Amino acid sequence: MSRYPKLLRLVVLLTLLILGLVYISTYHREYVNSISDKSMNTISDIYKQNFGETTTESEEQQPEVLEEKPENASNDEKKAEEAPKEQEQQSNENENENKNQEQEQEQPSNQEEPKKEVDNAVTSNPQFKITDNGDIDKPNNGIPPKLTTFPGAEYVRENATFVTLARNSDLWELVESINHVEDRFNRKFKYDWVFLNDKPFDENFIKVTTNLVSGKTHYGLIPPEHWSFPDWIDKDRAALVREEMRAKKIIYGDSVPYRHMCRFESGFFWRQPVMNQFKYYWRVEPGIKLYCDIDYDVFKYMAENKLKYGFTISLYEYRETIATLWDNVKKFLTEGGEKYLAKNNLMNYVSDNNGDDYNLCHFWSNFEIGDLDFWRGEAYRSFFKFLDQAGGFFYERWGDAPVHSIAASLFLNKNEIHHFEDIGYYHAPFHHCPTTEEMRTDRRCVCNPDENFAWKGYSCTPKFYNAYGLTRPKGWSEQSE
Repeated sequence: MSRYPKLLRLVVLLTLLILGLVYISTYHREYVNSISDKSMNTISDIYKQNFGETTTESEEQQPEVLEEKPENASNDEKKAEEAPKEQEQQSNENENENKNQEQEQEQPSNQEEPKKEVDNAVTSNPQFKITDNGDIDKPNNGIPPKLTTFPGAEYVRENATFVTLARNSDLWELVESINHVEDRFNRKFKYDWVFLNDKPFDENFIKVTTNLVSGKTHYGLIPPEHWSFPDWIDKDRAALVREEMRAKKIIYGDSVPYRHMCRFESGFFWRQPVMNQFKYYWRVEPGIKLYCDIDYDVFKYMAENKLKYGFTISLYEYRETIATLWDNVKKFLTEGGEKYLAKNNLMNYVSDNNGDDYNLCHFWSNFEIGDLDFWRGEAYRSFFKFLDQAGGFFYERWGDAPVHSIAASLFLNKNEIHHFEDIGYYHAPFHHCPTTEEMRTDRRCVCNPDENFAWKGYSCTPKFYNAYGLTRPKGWSEQSE
């Protein structure tokens, strides 16, 4: 029996020992956690005092939520909240200002093309100003360097414009013409464009054409006296002529508007106030096409070579439409106009017998690039006035093309007239395609050389080359068949 009390005491002691160990372990763990929490709080407080609030990666990705502050918030608290925002706003403004300054430096003024490194050849040409930034189109190959756009040169345009006579109803046919001219030439040079009409242009015409032209657009209203029968015209006689031409099926023979157009283009387009500001012009009509790239400035080419008139297509006129035109030309010359004849003229282009008769050759005036001062000059003014008084625009059907061509051939020296062999052009029904394969390739032409009208039997271009003394381009004979 004495063994059991000893065993019982041993069990009690072991139990107390275990309980003591459990208590000590629990207390130690709570104490360590307490010390750790205090340490972490202390470190966090120190970090906040020196570096401000810290955020976790997930917190940074959350959108900013703006909370309204109570009205009784202290001024100091509001200022403390607004200060970082003001600093951020100021920083954004500074960044935007810097970006704007960089963009202003990158974009040249006056809508000029950006420029690249300067070519040495341009430094001797007073037509150009030198800059040192940007990029422009490549120089043209095969054209004298002074006539092209140089890398690094700030381009100086000539005082020139395109000019188009059109009705509102011509808009969508004209859109195609503008697109051809802009794509092949004017997107590089950005010349102005003048539109003329005997009726006011409507809002849609102005909006569409302005949007398409890379230069400025101008719109002129033709006065009634420039688009009507003059007082000295017998309208009954004119009506009888139109009826006779209709019966003979002469093209535009019975048309009154066509006659007004021919008279206007002969003597009045260059008198319009909107044209007074320009020296050179390029006439463009609805429905034309340009087949080739034109990488040089044709207006600068005209100016630097002292040219007064340029064409692409040359052909014979219908004799029935100008039956008495040459008789009136000779009468003008014998009554004082002979003094206007140029010494080195192209009489042999318009006459095969030294001026006795007109051979019907003329430059097709739906494409012409010219010097307006020639039409404004005394010689042409006197010439047109004489022909206008004769009444042939209405008693026959004199066209502006033979009138322009005869005047240019007689009153200009031959070296003032230029055939733009390199310009691919179409006006129904004739095509002009550069004659040589090299030129067609260089200018990315899309015309069929077999359709080139220049050397066909009905073309007057061979007569022009003969009268001028020019050598015909390589391959012309193959295209004459």
